[in-house]
Amino acid sequence: MTEPYQLSVAQAASQIRDKELSPVALMESLLARCEALEPRLKAWVTLDPQGALAAAKERESELMREGPRGPLHGVPVGIKDIYNTQDMKTTCCSPIYADYVPDHDSTAVAMLKRAGAIIMGKTVTTQFACGDPSPTFNPWNALHTPGGSSSGSAVGAATGMFPASLGTQTGGSVLRPAAYNGVVGFKPTFGRISRFGVYPVSWTLDTMGTFTRTVEDAALMLTAMAGHDIKDNHTSRRAPSNYVDAIGTQKSAPSIGVLRTFYFEECDAEVLNHTEAAVESLRSAGAVVEDVEVPTDFEAVLAVQKVLMSVEAAAVHQENFATRPDDFAPVVRELVEMGMITPALTYVQAQRARRRFRREMEQAIRGYDVLLTPSTPGAAPKDRTTTGNPMFQAPWTTCGLPTMSLPLGLNGDGLPLGIQLAGAPFDEERLLAVAYWCEAILDFKLTPVD
Repeated sequence: MTEPYQLSVAQAASQIRDKELSPVALMESLLARCEALEPRLKAWVTLDPQGALAAAKERESELMREGPRGPLHGVPVGIKDIYNTQDMKTTCCSPIYADYVPDHDSTAVAMLKRAGAIIMGKTVTTQFACGDPSPTFNPWNALHTPGGSSSGSAVGAATGMFPASLGTQTGGSVLRPAAYNGVVGFKPTFGRISRFGVYPVSWTLDTMGTFTRTVEDAALMLTAMAGHDIKDNHTSRRAPSNYVDAIGTQKSAPSIGVLRTFYFEECDAEVLNHTEAAVESLRSAGAVVEDVEVPTDFEAVLAVQKVLMSVEAAAVHQENFATRPDDFAPVVRELVEMGMITPALTYVQAQRARRRFRREMEQAIRGYDVLLTPSTPGAAPKDRTTTGNPMFQAPWTTCGLPTMSLPLGLNGDGLPLGIQLAGAPFDEERLLAVAYWCEAILDFKLTPVD
């Protein structure tokens, strides 16, 4: 029998809408799951069980009086602790903001609430969403990193603490922990979801993303949050879609470009074998699969991403760093210091190189529905002093293309692996449709053993 905490977003929302499942019963199941797992996994910064239950009771009463508020009515979500949440702490996992309680919601959180979702609590992030490891444990093997920076959001989604959660990605902070924990990670096009009210790392790289257990759930979350926001001038004015409707539109097998340059050269043997097997499975199911070559120095792209991130992080943290430098964790401190000594000319050249790279990737995807790569060079490292290497995700953040990580099975040590699918800019409809098709073919649904 399926327990409520095991339901996907789509399943829970449907059962609540049809009055087959009480929002209170769902919340009670999730809270019991959290009580059992949180002491071992440490995914939460702020979790108020009484407040969460009160919100679930309010949604239930609202459902009975007026019907569902929106497509996520009564569905609990976890929120990375850099998104502002009104009347709930937003600490950035830093002593500087340990007691900060915003008086407003970030736009993404406000839109989730408008769709009927319940903000269950705030999940652990690495400090200021940078590279210092978090206290969260990998549920597949406690000796391995859970990834970062969205550690708690990934681990909670993987273990049934909530059906969905929010993360952010500046380098690889959604796609990497998604792969390490065996869930679906989704980074839309830069500018598709507002960043207003989210503590920044880098204004020109930060991208809002989600963790779910299915592609359909990722489509539901994007439908609730996508759209232009006058409070964030980087958001696109292109009208969003109903992305749930889009996932069923892939009537024929897709065309897939396999990007072997860099990715197939830098991954370990197990990742290579799993990816090759996935490619053959998709080809056997009818997909048109071709290798794609790009004239790109990916090491240079990674250097560009690091320059942009460090300079903009230095600007973000300038005031706090001047007055409270000892409250910055080592990796954040090094990042800020690097940004402070980077010449302006280097930063401008990095932005120019970034634009060239985006044009190259837009050219590479022409003629294909998606591009395919491994999600990570290997499974989660057996090293809790690192969050893992973002080298396979950072290029997609740098060029801003929408990207998903899908579960791809387990390696020989029983750790999850993932496969990445990237789409054309603002073509989330096609990316989600192809990912939904691939998900059905590959059929990997991973759940760590309690």
